[in-house]
Amino acid sequence: MRVMKTMKGLTQIEMLMEHFENVDNISNIEAQAVYKIRALPRRIADLKERGYDFRAEWKRDLTGQRYKRYFLVSRPQN
Repeated sequence: MRVMKTMKGLTQIEMLMEHFENVDNISNIEAQAVYKIRALPRRIADLKERGYDFRAEWKRDLTGQRYKRYFLVSRPQN
C-alpha cells in the first residue's frame, strides 16, 4: 500500500483515526471537504483491516440525495 502524507503531515488513515477519537461518524462529503479524502469507502476498509469496526447507514440530505454515513462501532484492542 502506498502511503501519502497530507499537508498536515498525517496520512488519510491517521486523519480518520484522529477524527474517530472525537466523533463517531463521518460521511463521504465530510471526508472530502474536511480531509480531502476522495475514497472514503477504501479508507474505511483500511481501518477495518487494522481492527476497527463500522456500521453504515444510508441517509438522505435536504434535497433527497442519498448518501452513506459510517458509524464507528469499536476500536482495535491494544
